[in-house]
Amino acid sequence: MSRIVIVGGYGAFGSHIAERLARDHGVTLVIAGRSLAKARAYAAKLAAMGAQADVEAAVLDSTSARSDDVRALRCRVLINASGPFQAQDYSLARASIDAGCHYIDLADARAFVTGIGALDATAREAGVSVISGASSVPGVSSAAVRALSDDLVALEDIRIGISPGNSFDPGTATAASIIGAAGRPFATLQDGRAATAHGWQQLHRYRFPEIGARWMSDVDVPDLALLPANYPELKTVRFTAGLEVGLFHLGLWGISWLRRAGLIRDASPLAAPMLAMKRRLGFLGSDTGGMFVTVTGRDPYGLRQTRTWHLIARRGHGPYVPGIAATILARRLLAGNGPAAGARPCFQLFPLSAFEAEVADLDITCSRVDEG
Repeated sequence: MSRIVIVGGYGAFGSHIAERLARDHGVTLVIAGRSLAKARAYAAKLAAMGAQADVEAAVLDSTSARSDDVRALRCRVLINASGPFQAQDYSLARASIDAGCHYIDLADARAFVTGIGALDATAREAGVSVISGASSVPGVSSAAVRALSDDLVALEDIRIGISPGNSFDPGTATAASIIGAAGRPFATLQDGRAATAHGWQQLHRYRFPEIGARWMSDVDVPDLALLPANYPELKTVRFTAGLEVGLFHLGLWGISWLRRAGLIRDASPLAAPMLAMKRRLGFLGSDTGGMFVTVTGRDPYGLRQTRTWHLIARRGHGPYVPGIAATILARRLLAGNGPAAGARPCFQLFPLSAFEAEVADLDITCSRVDEG
């Protein structure tokens, strides 16, 4: 049985996963979500695009689905792309386990991803894999860290950043999650000590190859907990994100200070008007985004080395990136060579080379620079 269900399969990221997996022969792909009409419409679109997989549509609500609902779809792998995950629980993952179905999600919420191990014993007993965070972070970022540090004996500093093109339209719920994080405190590691950072603060510029300098600020992601846990010698870990249009980024930075000062308690209600303004001013930006991962550590000779991996996505292909990890892992689970049974974050579960091979047909360039 090679049936894959994608919950949120017609959404911003799930649709891109579905497009990739629809190329596979011998697979039945089920586009699912709250709206059967939208699921059917996107399934029909995939079929019209020449899908090699059999494509079906179904209703499945990630927030209320039960094991019987998942079992009725007869799937072997369920991909949860229905975020944002900050307000979700593990009910869909539990339902998948009870139904004997592998589960993968695209969560980037720190507590959600790092807490998935609570389901480990249940998943092992059921003989299924439960993987959380199969997205840009920590899925792709951790693969890049491993590739960059494979010959280093001690890592001291890891920095990761993402800046999507302004053409990316996140939707109101995702925008509310992003804006709602402005000014909120979170734990991080700086100079060997536990420190507190605040969402969308520590304003600075980062220069990407080809696309130039963009404003960046600190953001909370699972990597800030997972990397120190797996590399105990680390002294600093930092994740930053940036909006391409400086006006928008500086506005978010300003909101973060209003939140810290207590002048606003929750910035998420600002999502709808800010997203509407972004859409009206879409001409200000581009369809090109970037990502970087930089590691610094010591080689076997004690020499300090710094390596940086860059990703540049053009022509609006950046939104494919968050779904590539789930695509890779779903195929591996169907083939019987995926991660062993159990529940875990998507931390170094596939090599960076697998990611780069999967995006080779897209207008995405990956490069590496070594300094030492």
